[in-house]
Amino acid sequence: MAVEIERKYRVIKSRWQPNDTGVDYRQGYLCSGDGRTVRVRIAGAQAFITVKGPTRGYARAEYEYPVPVSDAEEMLTELCPKPLIEKIRYRVEYAGHIWEVDVFNGDNRGLVLAEIELPAEDTRFEVPDWVGEEVSGDPRYFNSSLAVTPQPDPN
Repeated sequence: MAVEIERKYRVIKSRWQPNDTGVDYRQGYLCSGDGRTVRVRIAGAQAFITVKGPTRGYARAEYEYPVPVSDAEEMLTELCPKPLIEKIRYRVEYAGHIWEVDVFNGDNRGLVLAEIELPAEDTRFEVPDWVGEEVSGDPRYFNSSLAVTPQPDPN
């Protein structure tokens, strides 16, 4: 089984600066409930459909498949409830791990979150000084929740 092990944090915006131009992301949810989601995502010039199971600890089943960008555009337009998630993702290497920093636009404008994917739940890692409060278990910060109840950050 494919498993995603992920930790998520708020970013201290005054301490973090993008290191490149990032990649534009647009995503929506075909269905979401009971911790299960089916997501459509366009990331730069690629598109994917992703099926995720409920989170247990920091882990959840995840299956992701490429789809034609034109199909993803149609699904986002015709099948996914609005608002869509809009963000720019930056990849940051720190102390041997890759952090993904998402700067949200659209209805979540101003929110900045960082995620780190790990090979095991007990993997040790260093936290950069621009990483703030952990929100891994806070359902308000699940992307599927942000699509239904946005969490814009006015600061």
